[in-house]
Amino acid sequence: MNIAQGVLLALLALPVLEIYLLIQMGGLVGFLPTLFLLFGAAALGTYLLQTQGWSTWNRLQQSLARGELPADDLVNGAVIVAGGALLLLPGFLSDLAGLLCLIPFTRRLIAAWLVKNRLRQRPVQGQEDAKVIEGEYKRED
Repeated sequence: MNIAQGVLLALLALPVLEIYLLIQMGGLVGFLPTLFLLFGAAALGTYLLQTQGWSTWNRLQQSLARGELPADDLVNGAVIVAGGALLLLPGFLSDLAGLLCLIPFTRRLIAAWLVKNRLRQRPVQGQEDAKVIEGEYKRED
């Protein structure tokens, strides 16, 4: 299964799973507590998104001011944006995934996994078998 098929399957399965979890939670604790849990998770997520987003933005600005490449901050920012998008979706599963993306400890783990497994540098097409010839040159004018 390629990545496009996996994403399509997830997009089709997520709403069904979210509705199932909402019904089960509503039957377990009742309608109003379920609603309060959803709003509480959204409020906590909004707070974390705001604080962590600004913190990452400030670190990114400081890295650029020092002349450094802010690669870690860019990956963290992408994970924060993904967490905020997941919090916009109603449901417990997406809220849990969104909160995991916004909590600093788990966000660092997710970012490290992304860098290790998904964002590693791949060879440019047509250059897989390119040979490097080392040498020195001297420019004579």
